[in-house]
Amino acid sequence: METIDWNDFEKVELRAGTILEVLDFPEARKPAYKVKVDFGEYGQKMSSAQITAHYTKEELVGKQIVGVVNFPKKQIGKFMSEFLVTGFADEDGSIVLTTLLGKVPNGSKLC
Repeated sequence: METIDWNDFEKVELRAGTILEVLDFPEARKPAYKVKVDFGEYGQKMSSAQITAHYTKEELVGKQIVGVVNFPKKQIGKFMSEFLVTGFADEDGSIVLTTLLGKVPNGSKLC
Protein backbone atom coordinates (compact mmCIF):
# COMPACT_ATOMS: atom_id res chain seq x y z
CA MET A 1 0.00 0.00 0.00
CA GLU A 2 1.26 3.45 -0.92
CA THR A 3 1.37 5.97 1.92
CA ILE A 4 0.38 9.62 1.63
CA ASP A 5 1.11 12.57 3.84
CA TRP A 6 -1.37 14.77 5.67
CA ASN A 7 -1.25 17.44 2.95
CA ASP A 8 -2.38 14.87 0.36
CA PHE A 9 -5.32 13.84 2.54
CA GLU A 10 -6.37 17.45 3.12
CA LYS A 11 -6.69 17.96 -0.64
CA VAL A 12 -9.58 15.48 -0.83
CA GLU A 13 -12.86 17.30 -0.14
CA LEU A 14 -14.90 14.58 1.58
CA ARG A 15 -18.11 16.42 2.44
CA ALA A 16 -21.45 15.51 4.03
CA GLY A 17 -24.56 16.01 1.95
CA THR A 18 -28.24 15.14 2.08
CA ILE A 19 -29.88 13.24 -0.76
CA LEU A 20 -32.70 15.36 -2.17
CA GLU A 21 -33.79 13.32 -5.17
CA VAL A 22 -33.20 9.86 -6.62
CA LEU A 23 -33.95 8.96 -10.24
CA ASP A 24 -33.69 5.76 -12.24
CA PHE A 25 -30.71 5.55 -14.59
CA PRO A 26 -31.81 2.99 -17.21
CA GLU A 27 -29.01 3.98 -19.63
CA ALA A 28 -26.29 2.89 -17.17
CA ARG A 29 -24.34 -0.27 -18.05
CA LYS A 30 -24.69 -1.54 -14.46
CA PRO A 31 -27.82 -0.90 -12.36
CA ALA A 32 -27.54 2.61 -10.89
CA TYR A 33 -29.47 5.64 -9.70
CA LYS A 34 -28.96 9.32 -10.41
CA VAL A 35 -28.80 11.16 -7.09
CA LYS A 36 -29.11 14.87 -6.34
CA VAL A 37 -27.36 15.87 -3.13
CA ASP A 38 -27.30 19.13 -1.16
CA PHE A 39 -23.75 19.94 -0.03
CA GLY A 40 -24.66 23.22 1.67
CA GLU A 41 -22.35 26.06 0.62
CA TYR A 42 -20.90 23.77 -2.10
CA GLY A 43 -24.28 23.59 -3.81
CA GLN A 44 -26.54 20.85 -5.08
CA LYS A 45 -24.72 18.28 -7.18
CA MET A 46 -25.71 15.25 -9.25
CA SER A 47 -23.96 11.90 -9.47
CA SER A 48 -24.65 8.34 -10.44
CA ALA A 49 -24.38 5.57 -7.88
CA GLN A 50 -24.44 1.80 -8.29
CA ILE A 51 -26.38 1.31 -5.06
CA THR A 52 -29.57 -0.35 -6.28
CA ALA A 53 -28.80 -3.70 -4.58
CA HIS A 54 -29.17 -2.30 -1.05
CA TYR A 55 -31.39 0.77 -1.37
CA THR A 56 -34.73 1.83 -2.83
CA LYS A 57 -35.14 5.33 -4.20
CA GLU A 58 -37.62 6.16 -1.45
CA GLU A 59 -35.38 5.18 1.46
CA LEU A 60 -32.45 7.20 0.10
CA VAL A 61 -34.20 10.58 0.11
CA GLY A 62 -33.17 12.48 3.26
CA LYS A 63 -30.18 10.25 4.01
CA GLN A 64 -26.87 12.00 4.70
CA ILE A 65 -23.95 10.58 2.75
CA VAL A 66 -20.27 11.35 2.16
CA GLY A 67 -19.11 12.52 -1.26
CA VAL A 68 -15.90 13.77 -2.84
CA VAL A 69 -16.82 17.19 -4.25
CA ASN A 70 -13.51 18.33 -5.76
CA PHE A 71 -12.97 15.76 -8.51
CA PRO A 72 -13.51 17.06 -12.04
CA LYS A 73 -16.90 16.34 -13.58
CA LYS A 74 -17.12 12.96 -15.32
CA GLN A 75 -19.22 12.06 -18.33
CA ILE A 76 -21.14 8.80 -17.82
CA GLY A 77 -23.01 8.15 -21.05
CA LYS A 78 -25.27 11.17 -21.58
CA PHE A 79 -25.10 12.05 -17.87
CA MET A 80 -22.55 14.37 -16.21
CA SER A 81 -21.47 13.28 -12.73
CA GLU A 82 -20.46 16.20 -10.50
CA PHE A 83 -19.13 14.36 -7.42
CA LEU A 84 -18.11 10.90 -6.26
CA VAL A 85 -20.51 8.97 -4.03
CA THR A 86 -18.47 7.00 -1.48
CA GLY A 87 -19.15 3.53 -0.18
CA PHE A 88 -17.74 0.07 0.44
CA ALA A 89 -18.25 -3.16 -1.46
CA ASP A 90 -19.93 -5.94 0.50
CA GLU A 91 -19.05 -9.63 0.13
CA ASP A 92 -21.05 -9.76 -3.15
CA GLY A 93 -19.45 -6.62 -4.56
CA SER A 94 -22.59 -4.51 -4.05
CA ILE A 95 -21.97 -1.00 -2.73
CA VAL A 96 -22.95 0.04 0.80
CA LEU A 97 -23.04 3.83 1.14
CA THR A 98 -20.81 5.78 3.49
CA THR A 99 -23.39 7.43 5.75
CA LEU A 100 -23.41 9.34 9.02
CA LEU A 101 -24.67 8.11 12.39
CA GLY A 102 -25.65 11.62 13.45
CA LYS A 103 -26.81 14.74 11.62
CA VAL A 104 -24.19 17.33 10.63
CA PRO A 105 -24.49 20.49 8.53
CA ASN A 106 -24.46 19.82 4.78
CA GLY A 107 -21.02 20.64 3.42
CA SER A 108 -19.18 19.59 6.60
CA LYS A 109 -15.70 18.24 5.82
CA LEU A 110 -14.53 14.86 7.03
CA CYS A 111 -11.70 15.43 9.49
